[in-house]
Amino acid sequence: MLKNIFQKLENPKRPLLGPNVKALQFWGLLLPKNAWLKYFYILMHILVTVFTATECIDVWFVKSDINLLLNNLKITMLATMSVTKVTTFLFWQKYWISIIEYVTKADLNQRKTTDEKKLELLSGFTKYCRKITYLYWSLMYTTVIIVMVQPIFKYVSSETYRLNVKNGTDTYLQVVSSWVPWNKNKMVGYLAASVYQSYAAIYGGGWITSFDTNSMVIMVFFRAELELLRIDSKDIFGTESKQVEHDVAIKRLKDCHRRHVELVKFARLFDSCLSPIMLLYMFVCSVMLCVTAYQITIETDPMQRFLTTEYLVFGVAQLFIYCWHSNDVLFASEDLMRGPYESIWWTKSVKYHKDLYILVAQFNKTVVFSAGPFTMLTVATFINILKGAYSYYTLLSQSQMK
Repeated sequence: MLKNIFQKLENPKRPLLGPNVKALQFWGLLLPKNAWLKYFYILMHILVTVFTATECIDVWFVKSDINLLLNNLKITMLATMSVTKVTTFLFWQKYWISIIEYVTKADLNQRKTTDEKKLELLSGFTKYCRKITYLYWSLMYTTVIIVMVQPIFKYVSSETYRLNVKNGTDTYLQVVSSWVPWNKNKMVGYLAASVYQSYAAIYGGGWITSFDTNSMVIMVFFRAELELLRIDSKDIFGTESKQVEHDVAIKRLKDCHRRHVELVKFARLFDSCLSPIMLLYMFVCSVMLCVTAYQITIETDPMQRFLTTEYLVFGVAQLFIYCWHSNDVLFASEDLMRGPYESIWWTKSVKYHKDLYILVAQFNKTVVFSAGPFTMLTVATFINILKGAYSYYTLLSQSQMK
């Protein structure tokens, strides 16, 4: 069954980005041409954005209870992050479309090769992209399901909680803490609020998964293209036993130069679209990790602690995957310059050396993604964020002990 579902997500015209583009279209990040459908998606986006605003409003009403405040804070910041992603994606849609089309075109051109080594490399990267896409989707919706089921589970499993709710000493546990203009402590009002909160959780989850997996797969593409460029630049002059003619060598050299110029251009465009979001992401994840870690230490209910731990794992995984893949692109970019030197350049005359030097100078341009103007997106940065989150956690713990 799952195999059939995955097969339907594939698109022969987009062998690398097939499932990711379909997810972007399904959740309305890539707006359709049909006017009615387009306005429908815009309405859906507005409803979730309004819901996020109600979460922010609710912070004021729960500020006196540290547990409710922290719980609201971690969800609200993640929701604000999702709204920012979608808003920027919609405003910069033409840039995202141009990036997606470039990735698709370049990927299709590479798949025309008969070189088994390159085909094996492409196949490996494609399988890897499917794994991270489907695993990330699974992790996200496991989190969404847990958030939605948590109030029901607590109501069914805890007799004390049920009695407290009935006699008015406790309130209904919300799916997501948010403000509503009616009494959500009455059953009818609570159910109405829960429906809206569940809708926002599901749709927000769709936003996160479609945006993040698309960005991650594009990062993987840049790494793959850099590795393929290294292979091609190594083979510019053929091999010692089978050297190519002058025209073929010049054509290969020009092709490698053109491809790298194009890659750098779209990598910078991709970074300009992603960098502001990643800067906000770093701040949000630092606070979210700190808050979630603190909740785990103060929580006494084993099930609640497990659910909070799962949320922490999701928060760490989100940022780590971005940093890991950006780190891979950085190393592939730095290794690329070795390609021309791995060719049989020493068998060629000086006029070839000059052309090869121009190519090496082009390859010397580093490709890496950033989080605003402050830092590169690397594993070292991720570790620093964890250290910062731990420092915030320590401060929060000590302040509550006083």
